Formats: sequence, C-alpha cells, structure tokens
Amino acid sequence: MSLFDLTGKVVVITGSSRGIGRATAEAMADQGAKVVISSRKQDACDAVAEAINAKHPGAATAIAASLSSKEALQHLVDETRVRFGRIDVLVCNAASNPYYGPMAGISDEQFRKIFDNNVLANHWLISMVAPDMRARKDGSIIIISSIGGLTSSVTIGAYNVSKAADFQLARNLAAEFGPDNVRVNCIAPGLVRTDFARALWENPDTLKAVTKNAPLGRIGEPHEIAGAAVFLAAPASAFMTGQAIIVDGGVTTGVGL
Repeated sequence: MSLFDLTGKVVVITGSSRGIGRATAEAMADQGAKVVISSRKQDACDAVAEAINAKHPGAATAIAASLSSKEALQHLVDETRVRFGRIDVLVCNAASNPYYGPMAGISDEQFRKIFDNNVLANHWLISMVAPDMRARKDGSIIIISSIGGLTSSVTIGAYNVSKAADFQLARNLAAEFGPDNVRVNCIAPGLVRTDFARALWENPDTLKAVTKNAPLGRIGEPHEIAGAAVFLAAPASAFMTGQAIIVDGGVTTGVGL
C-alpha cells in the first residue's frame, strides 16, 4: 500500500465548497477517497461534488450543513453514514471571522460567533464521529487552525485566539483518543489566497507585511495546504497525533535582517 493511498476511506470535509476545503476534497479524491462536500449552501456543495465526480465517478457526495447548527451537523454525520457506511477521516476546515479590527471594538455577538463556529462546532463534530472511530480502532481527525494561533494580530485578534484554542483541542483529544488509535492533528496555514482571507491579501499593505520576511516571498494557494491534509489522513502519518503542521511559506521562522 502506498503511504498516501486513501482508497476506500470516507472523508467528511467542512467548508469544502471553495478554498482550502475544496482543494482538500479534490486531493483526497485523487488518492482514492470518498469525499463528502459540506458547506452552508447545498447548490454550492452540489457543484463541487459534480466536478469531482466528473474526474472520479462516484467519489463525491454533497450534504449541506451550517456550523452554527448542532442539528445540521448531526444530520451531516448521520447522512454520511447512510450513504457510505462510516466516517474514516474528518477535516474540520470551516471557520468564521465576522470582525476585522482591534479587539476593543468587537461585539459580544461577534466574539461568540467566532468561538461557536471555530471551536465549539469542531468539538460537536468530533464528538459525533469519534465514538465509531474509537470502536473500530482507526480514524484521523484534522483541524484546520492557523498560524494566527501562534502569533498576534491587531486586526484579527479574536480569530487568532480561537485558532489557538483549536491547537489545544487537538492536543487534548489526541491524548483521549490515542489508546484507540484515533489520531487528532492540526494544520496551521499562513495567509492563503482564498475568498475567506480576501480582506487580508487584497490589502496591499497587509500583503506586503506578510510577504516581506517570508522566505518564499509569497502567500499560499489552497492546493498547497491540501497536501498536508492528505498526509494526515493517510498511512504516512500513522505515528503522528496531537501535533500541528505549519504551512506558511516560512513566515513563522522570524527572518530578520
């Protein structure tokens, strides 16, 4: 078996109608996985599933679900089991960031939305899929965090705090699930050219600041994060849990003069 072979694996990916989530779904399908496309809008999910199925017939299905609804997420899990029988890999990719600016200006509602969607929803989903994984003694859970959880920001501070929480969520659950051979890891992307991060990379000052001291001298593309997700889903990472893979073009190396 190839270290990166995902043949027969069933992968649920939230926020997969675009950006990093879509690129991850495409990459997983390329390696033989069955992928469940999920985001808020069914038509957007259907379009992505159709595109993947055109390349890999029968590899994708679409099940819309809102992060803010525990019932919708439970439906996502239940319906996936109806269609594919089980869930082998969960990728918690979807996230929210309704506020840009100093933390002193964020409303309670915005702060709660960030934590509900970026942390609590991950906890819900993981709690829904983990029992079956643990019973089978096999599974991989991947949380898309951010290098923001390792650094500071004057514009997306609350988002960064939520992403730091995701690192700890992975560490705690890795400890709990490890005896049952269920692994939990994070990916920490730097700035990536997605619609979600458009407000950052379309700002010339922000783009210059981000790339100024980056060894690769540029921001990332969605497919460049997908490879790390394939690794964490595949046999290649069988001895890895509770960790975070930083994929940021070297931004966090702290290159100085």
